Amino acid sequence: MGGKNKQRTKGNVRPSSSGRAAEVLTREGGVIPGFVGFDTTVTSELSYVPAVHGAEEIDNLVDADFRLVLRKLSKRDVVTRLKAVQDFGSMCQERDAEEVKGVLPYWPRIYCKISVDHDRRIREATQQAFEQLVLKVRRSLAPFLKSLMGHWILSQCDTYTPAASAACQAFQAAFSPTKQPEALSFCKDEILNVLQDILLKETADTLSDPQSVTEEEREAKYVRMLTSSLLGVKRLLSLLLQDDRTALEKRLAHLVNSAKFWKYSKHKTPQVRGAFFEMVCALCEFTPGLVQAEAARICPAVLLSIDDTDPVVLPPVWEAVLRVDCWTHVNAKKGFLPKLWALLKEGGKGMAKALHPNLMPLLNFFLCILSSERAVTSFSESAVIVTAVIECLRYCILHNTEKEGDQKKIRTMLISQQLLPLLEKALGSPSLQNGPLFLLVTEMLVSWEKRAGLHGEGEAIDSKDVFQGLLADFWEGLGLLFVRYADNEEADPQALEGIATLLQVMRYPEKVKRKPAQKKKSVKICFSKQEDNEKTGVEGDDVEKPVQTVTELVKEKAFGSPQTQHFEDVVCQLAQLCLVHVNERNSKRHHVFLSLLLRSFHTPRVFRVIELDDKIKDGEQRDDIDTKNPAMQFLLEQVVVWLAEKDRSDTEHLVEMVFSSLYCCSWQETTRILNHITTMDLQWGIILQIIQRACADPETLKSCRDWLKGSVLGEQLLGLTEELCKVGRSSPNSASSTSNHSWTLISLVLSQHHNNEPVIGEVYMEKILEKLHATLSETKSLSDAGNMEPLISFICDVTSTFFSSVEDCLLLLSAEELLLTVFQLTAQDQTHTHLSDSLLDKLKKVCVAGVQSLVQHSEYEVKEGGFLHSAALWVTNQLLTVSMDIKSLQVLGMAVQSLVETIISGCDQDSVLLVQFFIQLMPSQTEWTRIRQALPPQWIKTPLLSSRHRGVCEKSSMDVWKFRVSTRLPAHLCASALLARVAQSVAFIPYEQKEAEYPSHLPNLKYTVSELLYALQWCKEVEYSPTIVSAYHSLLTEWGLSEGLHSQVTMKRLLETLYSRSVEDGGLWSLTLENYIHTNNLAATRSATVRKLYGSADSLFPVSQSKLSTLQVLCPTMNKEDRDTLVALATAGIINWQENDDVYGCLAVLLCCLKANTQVEDEVVQAVLATVMEWRNSKEDWFLFGSDLSKASAEQLNLAMELMRFLSWLVTNSPTVLAGSQWDFLLCSMLAWLETACENVSSLWNLWVQLFVCENAALIVELNQFFTSSSPDVLEELPSELTAEWTDFFVEGIYNLLLPLPIKITDAFTEPDDPVFPLAVLQSVGLALTYVPVQQLKQNSLPPRFIVDQNTNLPEPLQTFLNTFCPLLLFKARPLQITVYHLLEKVMPQLPECDGEGDNNKSDDDRDEPSLSPPASLMTILSTCEELCDSILAGVQVGEFAVVQPLSVEYSCILGYLLAWKLLLTFFKSSPSCLRAHYAQYLKRSCSLNKLLLHLFKLMPENPIYPGQGAETKETKTFFTESLSLAVDKSERVEWELPHLACSVYYSTVQDLPAMVRLWWNSQEKRVSAAVEKFTIKYVSPVLSAQEISSVHSSTQMFDSMTVKARSAAREVIATYSVDDIFIELVIQLPQNYPLGSITVESGRRVGVAVQQWRNWMLQLSTYLTHQNGSIMEGLALWKNNVDKRFEGIEDCMICFSVIHGSNYSLPKKGCRTCKKKFHSACLYKWFTSSNKSTCPLCRETFF
Repeated sequence: MGGKNKQRTKGNVRPSSSGRAAEVLTREGGVIPGFVGFDTTVTSELSYVPAVHGAEEIDNLVDADFRLVLRKLSKRDVVTRLKAVQDFGSMCQERDAEEVKGVLPYWPRIYCKISVDHDRRIREATQQAFEQLVLKVRRSLAPFLKSLMGHWILSQCDTYTPAASAACQAFQAAFSPTKQPEALSFCKDEILNVLQDILLKETADTLSDPQSVTEEEREAKYVRMLTSSLLGVKRLLSLLLQDDRTALEKRLAHLVNSAKFWKYSKHKTPQVRGAFFEMVCALCEFTPGLVQAEAARICPAVLLSIDDTDPVVLPPVWEAVLRVDCWTHVNAKKGFLPKLWALLKEGGKGMAKALHPNLMPLLNFFLCILSSERAVTSFSESAVIVTAVIECLRYCILHNTEKEGDQKKIRTMLISQQLLPLLEKALGSPSLQNGPLFLLVTEMLVSWEKRAGLHGEGEAIDSKDVFQGLLADFWEGLGLLFVRYADNEEADPQALEGIATLLQVMRYPEKVKRKPAQKKKSVKICFSKQEDNEKTGVEGDDVEKPVQTVTELVKEKAFGSPQTQHFEDVVCQLAQLCLVHVNERNSKRHHVFLSLLLRSFHTPRVFRVIELDDKIKDGEQRDDIDTKNPAMQFLLEQVVVWLAEKDRSDTEHLVEMVFSSLYCCSWQETTRILNHITTMDLQWGIILQIIQRACADPETLKSCRDWLKGSVLGEQLLGLTEELCKVGRSSPNSASSTSNHSWTLISLVLSQHHNNEPVIGEVYMEKILEKLHATLSETKSLSDAGNMEPLISFICDVTSTFFSSVEDCLLLLSAEELLLTVFQLTAQDQTHTHLSDSLLDKLKKVCVAGVQSLVQHSEYEVKEGGFLHSAALWVTNQLLTVSMDIKSLQVLGMAVQSLVETIISGCDQDSVLLVQFFIQLMPSQTEWTRIRQALPPQWIKTPLLSSRHRGVCEKSSMDVWKFRVSTRLPAHLCASALLARVAQSVAFIPYEQKEAEYPSHLPNLKYTVSELLYALQWCKEVEYSPTIVSAYHSLLTEWGLSEGLHSQVTMKRLLETLYSRSVEDGGLWSLTLENYIHTNNLAATRSATVRKLYGSADSLFPVSQSKLSTLQVLCPTMNKEDRDTLVALATAGIINWQENDDVYGCLAVLLCCLKANTQVEDEVVQAVLATVMEWRNSKEDWFLFGSDLSKASAEQLNLAMELMRFLSWLVTNSPTVLAGSQWDFLLCSMLAWLETACENVSSLWNLWVQLFVCENAALIVELNQFFTSSSPDVLEELPSELTAEWTDFFVEGIYNLLLPLPIKITDAFTEPDDPVFPLAVLQSVGLALTYVPVQQLKQNSLPPRFIVDQNTNLPEPLQTFLNTFCPLLLFKARPLQITVYHLLEKVMPQLPECDGEGDNNKSDDDRDEPSLSPPASLMTILSTCEELCDSILAGVQVGEFAVVQPLSVEYSCILGYLLAWKLLLTFFKSSPSCLRAHYAQYLKRSCSLNKLLLHLFKLMPENPIYPGQGAETKETKTFFTESLSLAVDKSERVEWELPHLACSVYYSTVQDLPAMVRLWWNSQEKRVSAAVEKFTIKYVSPVLSAQEISSVHSSTQMFDSMTVKARSAAREVIATYSVDDIFIELVIQLPQNYPLGSITVESGRRVGVAVQQWRNWMLQLSTYLTHQNGSIMEGLALWKNNVDKRFEGIEDCMICFSVIHGSNYSLPKKGCRTCKKKFHSACLYKWFTSSNKSTCPLCRETFF
């Protein structure tokens, strides 16, 4: 392979040499390479032998002998390596320091390898040699510490003790004890890296070479290094400072988080397990935070390993058990304790010496468990632990009862070190205090006392002394413990309370409540001999603080309590201590503590000790009331003084101290002391607490009875009541803030009863009630009740108690007045009374209680001055005289309903109370009439203008119609609603009565129901406007009255009532009757009953105004005979008009019958018409031709309107009957009325003038429909010249008058929201204007109206028309907006022809593409609307649906905007192709279309389903499939008009301007474009594509040499062009998202066309279809024209390669003087502006 004579590779002139290669590497890189297979982990670290010849200059510092020794260290032979290490140590000791320092760069790698050698002798010798090296080089070792320290620590934990000792000795030689933490801190990261790598990454095969080391040696080394690494972590943590340990926690967390680490606890080798638990101990000691975080792993790993009894493992395991302080992750009962029991049963399995010393600390640890979170929070667990500890304690003491020293020490140790610390811990722990600990200790003490013979039971003599000493030691220690806590000015209140609780339990152990013990396995523990009546355990674990009663406390010696004298000594000592702190330092803590002590220890000795101590301090004997009773003396000298101190808030414990002292006093002494306290002018809160404490139990109440019933307390309470009432009236704020305890005190003494007997004396109770009642009676102004809320609240409490507890309370004189006042407060709105919700609820409850008490008396009746009579009068007065809003009515209604329901619940079904109350509540007929007439008359507007009602107004003026309903409800509405509410409540009483017996139940109910129906009809006619009327109707709906109460009255009686009211009064009663008949379908189901109302038709004559209203309602329900009778009577009255005073009534009746489709003979019609024409001559003033309508009465206007209606009926039903003169009369009258209407625009505030114009417009509509829609047969029967006269004369005359009328109306009435605005007139006139001919609009006679600087090509009449009507698109009146739209729509197709060929005034070179503005008037309105819509829709995102309130200002703005665009699109569609491009360019520049599209996608609903459709299906109708009907008089589904119109505009836009829409869509952001495309694909594209294909099918456009076909299924259009020998076929494919996506043009067959030309033509067609705004047929026509021009010899523009320009349709005209080629002007402009040059695109010469 490497022969020297072989040919070398070209360029390789020298043979290979590894030495030379090493020189090159050294020279270029500056690094001496090591041996192959050994990596250099540190860049500055050299290999351990200089291996190449080129490194001599670097290796001069290494002595040759050292070099030889170092090479021997790499030998495989163990002896050789051992000898080399020993020699190296000797040389380090003998040589100079400088020579030794030369070895340092190579030593770290050598040391890291041989320090973990398999041979333990080599490891020991290595550490000894290292010590010599350290002693020689000293500080020079520092740069290499980080490379050495990891294995150095590992060696210090070597399992071979001599090697570890030598490593430690070397470490101590290198660093003093103070420097060792610093050195380790410097290298801590590197040390941990080495240890973590061994623990987590290394294996037996990676630590040793498998090829040269046996498996046993590899495994032994791996186990040894694992052990050393675990111990190394422990040593590292023990030597580091705390700050360094904290810094290492994150690195250690990585180690502890590893699953591999936790497997070492179960490792098969004991050495590894032991090292693991030693490391866990170190973690618990030095890094508790990390241990807490990993408690879930550490606890099971340690606590469940206690059964590991290997000698190496057990000591560290138990050390770890004692260090782990969280047991929450281990079930001790199932996991830990069974293993412990098994270990103890087997005597520790030979490890007792190591095991058993840990048991006592473990038991102590169980006590520490009590402070753990789980034990604190879990009551049952804490109780079990406490029970176990006490039982163990008792067991240990009972088995160490000998008198020898060791056992005495054990007893002393158990009390002082176990029991007393446990009790001390319990003093600060509420959970331990409430547990069984205190009871267990008490039972243990009782057990010791029995053994000590203190209970009289014999015991062994030798054990008495032991237990007596034991008790003495315990009480001595406990007394010192108590004194230590109590004798402290800053004593812990919790600890003091704990002491008191312990003493209470010891005093009365039988009072501690215990829960029934759960069934569980019982374990008997034998302490010694069984004791009689002694329990060894606690049945339950629930302990409560004892609540003492008199019967419990009278027993001086409770069974089971300690009897030793030490017990009471401790109590007396504590009491004396407390008294010292109270007297000297006024300690509140000791006040409370003393009270708690005396609550359980109220014995004479305790009081004697306290009093004696006090006297000794005073140094003198006092002369008191009773020196024999120390309790009474203590009470009067100490407690009473403390009570009298001012600013004392916490008096509960003092009151308890009072009663503790009274237990040692007689009844007489108790009464004397309490009377003394009462007269001491103490705070009322203290008296309240004393009375509450006295009533706490029957025994105490019995002992204090004389004091409670006595005059001292009674007089004090009466004086307090007077003061409270006085303060409550004068300064309510102070009363409410300072007298809370006083109110509570009075309430308590009045409401507290014992055995149905009041607590205080009855005399004083009556006086207090009288005072309170007098105070409430003096409250004159109820509006100020809210300012006296505390006083009223207190009176509520008193009254409630009074009504509910005192029988016959309402027999008192002022009781009913008191109840009436309470009812009035509940029946008024809170804004008036200023009462809070809580107080109002309280008043309601009082009222209910009073009424219940009232109705329970069988003899009670509604009489004058009584509660029910007064309440009914007050309610009626409120309804009739007080202006009420919705809230007031609701509150009053609820109060009355509650009153009625209370009466119903408390009285018998046949009680007359309800009837009497209802009679008093109902207004009289005169009052009903008055409040009906007070209703605003605006109700007449809607029925009058809709011809449902013929009526007159007595006082018709503009002020009347301008009147707006205020925020207060009319009295009639309030009375109707409330009475109906009462009637409804009463109607629910179950009773079995016939219809005839209704009056005996609720008389005159039919009148109430009638008035309610009248009120509902009024609301309906005013169209629930304004808001308060709508709220009123909502309230009726809430009460269930919106349909009336007619179900509670017989139909016959109600119908008779309504009919009689209608005949008498007419007006709204007639409409109410009509609605009742219609709602209940009485015309079909009860026709006979209806006919009985009027008997015969003759009864309605002669016709009055009210009868006419009634007849108009009943006429549709009458039979043929009755209507014929009416026709005959009316006709006779008309013909004999000279003898008849009421011609109007007869004419109105005739028209009512005609409207009801009554058949009338032609002769009758002719006779009536002849009579009317006769009136024209003799009674011309009846027609009001040329009259001033402002002076005409409603009766005169009504007659004229009836004549119009009659003529309209003639045109519709009997046109052929009319002769020529009659037609002339009819048409001339119509025109004369129209002139009159136009002259009286200012009088349109009058409803009858409005109706006059509306009927005239309706007549014009009928005539237009007749002459435009009648069949030829009918027209032939007409007079010969009639049609021509209509067309030539009357149409022009009508519309010359009618066209300016909307302008006049809007000029006279500028505010569309004004109540007198004639909207109905605009609607009627607008309907008539929709029939105007286009020619009439083009040649209108409107006053000229021009705008300065307005650029227009339109004729003056058209421009005037646009300038006049376009602004009205924004007028807030929908009928006018729709009318203007229809008028402008008629002229829009006529406007483009006025622009000719476009704007040719400017040269084509001046701009990019020519643009032309649509009509300026329309664009001005469009611009204005655009700004308004921007502001209206600013907060709506594209794709969201903006809901617009119908007929609001916003609605009108958006409606005008969309109508303007609809007109503009109509104009655009009517334009020729050349002008359309100019208009499109203008729209593009103005960005108007972009804004329109954004607005449309805020106005179109997300799901544009046509209203009334079901679930979405394939054939679902949408706003895009259904045409939009913009009717002037449309009133239904107005809320859907804007969404439908928006969809219609969008459809027209994508149909007529597809290219511009496509351009806009491509420019939008992704979110908007995605929403637009999704909507268009789903709803628009299918409809539009189908229409495009259909238009191709149905197109009548014919092309020479081109045929067009369509395929609807594939959405394709195929165009075939053929000229001579040329045949071209193009396929046009519509995309799925048409027109957003581009139309694709595909090639079909072609013959005789070059490929390049073919491609050009395809590109041209694609361009036309993409960029032109029109249909496919228009695009094909443009393309064919372009191809035709090409065949005619016109050359293509060499820029766009088309003959005809794609957008402005121009031909190439601009030619280059050099190359003679012609270009489109627009193409040249783009070329020059984009290239920034003025050269020809072809020849590059300057273009002139």
